[in-house]
Amino acid sequence: MSDERYCLLHVGDLLLGVEVGRVQEVLGDVPVTPVPLADPSVTGLLNLRGRIVTAVDARARLGLPPREEGQGVANVVMTAGAETVSLVVDAEEDVADVDGLNCDQVPETVASTIRTFVTGCYQLDNRLLLVLDADRALTLTATT
Repeated sequence: MSDERYCLLHVGDLLLGVEVGRVQEVLGDVPVTPVPLADPSVTGLLNLRGRIVTAVDARARLGLPPREEGQGVANVVMTAGAETVSLVVDAEEDVADVDGLNCDQVPETVASTIRTFVTGCYQLDNRLLLVLDADRALTLTATT
């Protein structure tokens, strides 16, 4: 058995998993400063104890509709490549241990805009856990 640990994140109807080792901390809804002409998925910049961190909206990045006005968010501060980035999600649930040997391919029924950023999936308590490729999802380039 090869255990993997994932931080569970809710984005719309999706349950996403990010490797626990990448997550530095989870913050609530914190103030962000908008960035003119930034990628549409960038909600802005936040000040994390003197360090400026880019906040990326998971809904926008995955091609999902915007969250409703007043809906709470969680900022999941994590590493992506050499950067520290905040992934803005609807909610953070917990940490789950899964058997890494039971990782399946992402079903074709999952939208291609989502599959682009997912490396695999697990069955977790009758739910589909999609493993997020944080490097790909949080790296903003002209081609993504």
